[in-house]
Amino acid sequence: MKKNIYNAGNIKIFQGDVGTFYDHWETPTVIISDGPYGINGFHGDPITHEELAGWYEPHIKKWSEKATPQTTLWFWNTEVGWATVHPVLIKYGWRYRTCHIWDKGLAHIAGNVNGKSIRKLPIVTEACVQYVKEPQFNVNGKDLSMKEWLCHEWKRSHIPFSKTNEVCGVKDAATRKYFTLSHLWYFPPPEAFERIQQYANKHGYKSGKPYFSVDEKNPLTKEDWSKYRAKFNHIHGITNVWREPPVNGEERLKNGLKSVHLNQKPLKLMQLIIRASSDEGDFVWEPFGGLCSGIIMANELNRRGVACEIDKDVFKSAVERFKKHFANFRLSLSPSVRLLNRQNL
Repeated sequence: MKKNIYNAGNIKIFQGDVGTFYDHWETPTVIISDGPYGINGFHGDPITHEELAGWYEPHIKKWSEKATPQTTLWFWNTEVGWATVHPVLIKYGWRYRTCHIWDKGLAHIAGNVNGKSIRKLPIVTEACVQYVKEPQFNVNGKDLSMKEWLCHEWKRSHIPFSKTNEVCGVKDAATRKYFTLSHLWYFPPPEAFERIQQYANKHGYKSGKPYFSVDEKNPLTKEDWSKYRAKFNHIHGITNVWREPPVNGEERLKNGLKSVHLNQKPLKLMQLIIRASSDEGDFVWEPFGGLCSGIIMANELNRRGVACEIDKDVFKSAVERFKKHFANFRLSLSPSVRLLNRQNL
């Protein structure tokens, strides 16, 4: 192990201030943010949620600089903590998709709760909110959203919008779905985009060609176009409410009777979000690593990635956990599977 980096091939775990590492990290397909909650739970955690927006802003700014439209951000926090940071995420180009609720169940409440004292119902939930990076298209020095850019490019061709239905092979859907600026707008699938682009470049004004190009030299292909949308792999039967008990048993890391980390996330939930938003070989960030549950599952799912933890003792615990997890994981595999996965482990 180097002084402040644990290197396990496709995975690196850094110790230190993550702000000093962002510029050296590869572009992420997935960012898992499980940082401060504004509950004064550990050194450096703001005392209240009111301070979270300012705390997170430099990190969110850097995530935006490094992300692409294929990147998905999973932002863990309390409900009020997320609500406080949400405007900052929007400011830096992150588009809200879904709020997922981790329901820990009644077992999360230790003993009886004095309702007269707390004056509210007991909280057994956390939020894990899914955001995607909003693509921007620069036209004459002005940034346009995807739906604005699609309309702009079609207008430049001087072809009537009524023709878009003919191009897409539908009676009354293309104009309403792909070329509206209202809430009814819908991302054109790559095959539909290719037909639109080819038609515009064949029948549009010659002086404006190429149409639907970002470099003014070549039109975007359907393969190019697919990269302007965050990855998502549907998992049948899973909703936005995740009923999963707090980490316990062998999965819970302890130092004697005391938990090493107060808010250790279940590997099962980390597996869920990584599967949903990436493919094998993609790159995962876990900037506030803690015990590195996210990066452990990234490696197990044949992704690559980086994590960072500022606390030296927690960093050491995370590295030991990583080693132990994959020693056990190797033993659980058959000899033939171990051979196939050797480089990933």
